[in-house]
Amino acid sequence: MTTNKKEPAPALRIEPRWPVSLTIFAVLFLLTVLPDRVRLFPVWVPYIPAIIVFASMVAIPLTGGKARSLRVERTIVLIFCGMQGFWTLVSLAYLINDMVNRSTEISGLELLTSSIAVWVANVLTFSLLYWWIDRDGPEARANNGTKKPDWLFPQVGVPEDVLPDWQPTFVDYLFLGFSTATAFSPTDVLPLTSRAKIMMMIESSISLTTLAAVASRAINILGS
Repeated sequence: MTTNKKEPAPALRIEPRWPVSLTIFAVLFLLTVLPDRVRLFPVWVPYIPAIIVFASMVAIPLTGGKARSLRVERTIVLIFCGMQGFWTLVSLAYLINDMVNRSTEISGLELLTSSIAVWVANVLTFSLLYWWIDRDGPEARANNGTKKPDWLFPQVGVPEDVLPDWQPTFVDYLFLGFSTATAFSPTDVLPLTSRAKIMMMIESSISLTTLAAVASRAINILGS
């Protein structure tokens, strides 16, 4: 008599979270070095949501990437990105207001360092957002989920013998965020969905305003 044994389900592939953790702490560092005039809260306040995000990411490998842990992480990361996006917009508004109404009270160096911090925070925040939005998150991509992609990466068309089973990781989305903020348009990664195009338009607009209005004015002041 033969018995049919079920084959064990393949282990869930989990994308490493350490590049994402470094990104979050980079955003925190930028928040701490900003001048007091562009801080909405005391310097210690941003650490609270960041620690919550970090804890949700640590739980992923500890739980083996269970669906509930992934849902919790996704919710927390998206809330964190929303908070950081709001902070970026308000900080940029403060900088423009100071530049227009109190140009004699703010130094060129303060404007320059603040604009750089806002620009980098914008890149890192949108990179984190792209990473969790595309194809329903990193684990869905790593395990060949079937959801429609938001971005088309050039590596997708590379033969399997060159890049076997390639899937984008956080570094690829960090490059996407950097390219969008620098070139103000898609480079080698093409947006496929409406929400991807809208997010890239918002990131490009924030970056353009930061560089064209604030940073250029700061360089003007320093050069005069």
